Amino acid sequence: MDGLMTDFPTAKELERFVFDETGIVLNLKGRANKLKYQVAMDVLNGLEVDPKFTGGDNPYIDKTELIPVEELKNPPAKDKTLPDASELQNIFVSNSIPHPDFEARMQDKKVSVYFRKYKNGQISYEIVGPVDQRPHGIKLDKYGRERPEIIKWVDPRTGEQVIVREDGSMTPQGRKLRAMMQTFRVNKSNHWDTWIDREFVTLNDSVASNPWDLS
Repeated sequence: MDGLMTDFPTAKELERFVFDETGIVLNLKGRANKLKYQVAMDVLNGLEVDPKFTGGDNPYIDKTELIPVEELKNPPAKDKTLPDASELQNIFVSNSIPHPDFEARMQDKKVSVYFRKYKNGQISYEIVGPVDQRPHGIKLDKYGRERPEIIKWVDPRTGEQVIVREDGSMTPQGRKLRAMMQTFRVNKSNHWDTWIDREFVTLNDSVASNPWDLS
C-alpha cells in the first residue's frame, strides 16, 4: 500500500492505475486517504468491494472537456380527437417529404411520414423521423482547439395529428400536405387519392358471391 501511495498520490491517478490493471472503474474522489488506497489494493488483489466505491465513467475522460448533449424530448402526444388504433382503415408511409428543418431541407433531407385514415373519415399525419444531432456554437478547449458548445437534437417528430376532420374539413397543415401529395403521381392519379384518402366498400358474404341479386 505504501508503494501505491507514493506512486499515485491523487485519486485520479490511482483510479487510472486500477483501471489499467483490472478494467474496473473506481470512484475514489473525496474518500479518506487510507480508505481509498485500501479499496484500490483490494481490487488489485481480486477482492470484491462495496458497489459504492465503483463508478461507470472511464477515468481517462476529462468530464470538463466533454461536449454536453441536449436532452432528447418525447414527441408530442397523439391528438385526443383521433379514434383508437383499432378503428384504423388504412395507412400509407411516405419517405419523400422534405424535412421541416431549414438546414436539413437545404441538404435535401427527407422525413418519414405516416398517413392514417380511420373508418370515421378522419385522416392524420405523423412525422416519425429521422432524429439527428447537430453541433451548436464554438468554444476553445484547453488545447486551443475549436469545439462545439453543445450538441442539439434535430427532432422533426410530431406525434399523430389530425389533418382531415370527421366532417371532412381540413386543417391548414392538411391542405398543404394534400397539395404536396397530389404532386406525386400514380398512373393517372396521385398519392393522396390513391393511397391516403382511400375509399373502401364493405361487402357481406352474399353480395361477394352474387353481386346481381340486390333485393
